[in-house]
Amino acid sequence: MKKKFLAVIMAATMVLGLTACGAKEAAPAADAGAMIKVGIINNDPNESGYRTANDKDLKETFCEANGYEASFAYSLKNDEQITAAQKFIQDGVDYLLLSAADTAGWDSVLKDAQDAGIRVILFDRTIDADPSLYEASIVSDMAKEGQTAVDWLKGQGLSEYNIIHLQGVMGSAAQKGRSGALDDAVAADGWKLVTQQTAEWNAEKAQQIVQSVIDSGDSFNVIYAENDDMAKGAVAALDKANIAHGVGKDVIVMGFDCNKWALEELLAQNWNYDGQCNPFQSSYIDEIIKTLESGGTIAEKTVIMDEKGFDASTITQDDVDSYGI
Repeated sequence: MKKKFLAVIMAATMVLGLTACGAKEAAPAADAGAMIKVGIINNDPNESGYRTANDKDLKETFCEANGYEASFAYSLKNDEQITAAQKFIQDGVDYLLLSAADTAGWDSVLKDAQDAGIRVILFDRTIDADPSLYEASIVSDMAKEGQTAVDWLKGQGLSEYNIIHLQGVMGSAAQKGRSGALDDAVAADGWKLVTQQTAEWNAEKAQQIVQSVIDSGDSFNVIYAENDDMAKGAVAALDKANIAHGVGKDVIVMGFDCNKWALEELLAQNWNYDGQCNPFQSSYIDEIIKTLESGGTIAEKTVIMDEKGFDASTITQDDVDSYGI
């Protein structure tokens, strides 16, 4: 079935649409009158390979074949996401699913949703809001992701740590978690941040930042990029300058998300580390909604996705095939 898009554009960077049918096997759809109306607010699917996989997973689950009437809104800006949430509340959705661009600023609109009898479920990212304002949270432990990566980096036993830190969109849960662990290690262990800048998950911006450091002549031996796309951009700058990187080379390269192509870079030992961020949350959300619709209660308000980190020295082809997105 073709995807149907609403004839409403709320902002230049905001897209809303209805999804019809996905690829997953599902029980026969209920009649149209029994459809569960869901408004899903996510970050731009083009943000990264992780986000593309996350959006695809949601669309495959929240479709007409599975008994859902789902509308999607996308933005990397918190204010635009909040506007989308207000629109979904006005439209009378049954559930509001949210992956927030920023952790702050959500209390008021979520209170409006609650007052309207709309249940809110967080996915992918946490927010700084009273837990009573949402039913459940299916998220990655971003702080743990960062700590796992930093612990791995400590374990490399470098004589000195001169780090280019490429941050994601500032204020997002992923940025806060992955930055926080590194900031703590820098303060505690005397590591040096050669530069710490946001490339907003973008490969081209990351390449420009790293190229600027290279041009300055500052010495560095670690690239800590908060997603795979920024790591890819950083490596492009290293390659252009003929700077060796990867296992046993001059510069350690670290990324997050475990895109399949990134894990293949680890397997080839061109990168050193990649932290997993699991994008497949829709089945958990679907189960929660079905439980609530049947009058049941949610046993665990917060579901933390199971994730790990991969080392280029030990990664296998089976890991690439099993965990690459």
